[in-house]
Amino acid sequence: MNWEEFDAVLFDLDGVLTPTAEVHMRAWHKMFDEFLTTRPDAKPYTEADYFDHIDGKPRYEGVADFLASRDITLPQGTPEDHPSEETVCGLGNRKNDAFSEVLRRDGVEAYPGSVQLLDELDRRKIAMAVVSSSKNAPAVLEAAGIADRFGVVVDGNVAAEEGLAGKPKPDTFVDAARKLDVPVERAVVFEDATSGVRAGRAGNFGLVVGVDRGAGSAPLTEAGADRVVTDLAELIND
Repeated sequence: MNWEEFDAVLFDLDGVLTPTAEVHMRAWHKMFDEFLTTRPDAKPYTEADYFDHIDGKPRYEGVADFLASRDITLPQGTPEDHPSEETVCGLGNRKNDAFSEVLRRDGVEAYPGSVQLLDELDRRKIAMAVVSSSKNAPAVLEAAGIADRFGVVVDGNVAAEEGLAGKPKPDTFVDAARKLDVPVERAVVFEDATSGVRAGRAGNFGLVVGVDRGAGSAPLTEAGADRVVTDLAELIND
């Protein structure tokens, strides 16, 4: 890979830099399993539901998409809803409580291969940003010890404050490139979710790299990835 063609790299967080996607998956599974016990006629939640309806999307959009897949209608509610409330926002907040509990208890470490690539990009003086749908991104970056690597973080909080559409729309990635003062064609997007890959492709970025942590190489390629890797270290010396 010729890094001289690019001036910035925009990383998704969960599943790309840190294995927190696994924590998110467990938290979603727990929340929806408990919720669906009150609706015995609904098909049970499966791991495939995470990749089909939730992965890479803003939290409440993921809840709404999953509920739609089960023909379940709930009030939207507001972000201030208590986690016990049966609203879209209430369920999203319930999941977030489960995630935060695991993060506080177990912490998180960045993928070694991802840290190796961060070191290489830092050596090359290539600008870096994190673009995540999660509102927990700052806490995860701090817990993983890599918060100081990134001059720009566009997370769920920033998207809400600035009115940016979530993935698969390209808005959050475009915003990160703008804040780094780098044209999109000179920026690389790293994503492990098909929705994020679609966002990178829709934003006309110079390169979109799919990171296969479970979504599958074929779905990532079909979503628009220029290439797919299983570890970010693969891009250091190839």
